[in-house]
Amino acid sequence: MPKITKPDWQPTASLANLQLRAQVLRTIREFFVKRNVLEVETPLLSHATVTDIHLHSLATAYHQPGESNTFGECFYLQTSPEFAMKRLLAAGSGSIYQICKAFRDQEKGRQHNGEFTILEWYRPGFDHHQLMDEMDQLLQTVLSVSAAQRLSYAQAFQHYLAIEPHGANVNALQQCAQQHGIDVVVGLAHDDRDAYLSLLMTHLIEPQLGQQAPTFIYDYPVSQAALAKIRQGEPSVAERFEVYVKGVELANGFHELTDSAEQRHRFEADLQQRREKDLPKVVMDERLLAALKHGLPACAGVALGIDRLVMLAAQSHALDNVMSFTMINA
Repeated sequence: MPKITKPDWQPTASLANLQLRAQVLRTIREFFVKRNVLEVETPLLSHATVTDIHLHSLATAYHQPGESNTFGECFYLQTSPEFAMKRLLAAGSGSIYQICKAFRDQEKGRQHNGEFTILEWYRPGFDHHQLMDEMDQLLQTVLSVSAAQRLSYAQAFQHYLAIEPHGANVNALQQCAQQHGIDVVVGLAHDDRDAYLSLLMTHLIEPQLGQQAPTFIYDYPVSQAALAKIRQGEPSVAERFEVYVKGVELANGFHELTDSAEQRHRFEADLQQRREKDLPKVVMDERLLAALKHGLPACAGVALGIDRLVMLAAQSHALDNVMSFTMINA
């Protein structure tokens, strides 16, 4: 029997799933109201954007009024509201959250859409463990799941792959991949240790995570710190976490870096990598750096994908089923 498809003007989600989505959003807002966390709004367009080599921003040019063929400054559609929210924190906002649209180029698939809905919140005075506690409570409230399990990054690799990720050299990581049926990876540099750690995580560990209860993975390698604080030790680790439900990566959280000089150093290192890899040039966010220099309070923050959360609540396997329209039929 031929597959029956909807006309492309129709929504991709069912009415029942759209109603479920609305209920999830109400539940999230009620969750934060009870905790006295302020809802905020920040611009989707910005003069600057993330420097991270793994994130691809969408850019647009502002048309100068009255000059028919002249385009002025470039604006970026934000990959997350993080930078603007940190500016609010530095201005004394206290605990805040936001539900908004975010945009990332080159992202599409069963669990990806270039335009998506994100929940992001920040808690002054929290570290990443305290924020995991609150995330755990949110997931229990929205998804009716049991309390989460927690594994450090090292424990996850030792448990699932019997390898110590912080000390293993790239040859050991390659051998581990080969032993588990991953042989030749096109485009992966032979000496890129982080790339092999990510390969092992995404292909061999992630699918097993969160099958019985949500699972937090925390304390990542320093090389994957992004915007997280680094805790010195043997080994030193980045104080960040990710949470998985049914093998789906749902959220990414940080004990936030507050040192403006260190943040500038990381941004500049990203820009150097972008030049070396011939990636698009982007503008570093000087306003964020100024806010950090003024004084970002010690805090933890996390970004959660609303579309994936609703997908899990609906017991679905594709974002199409819980979004009114995707980029394909927008």
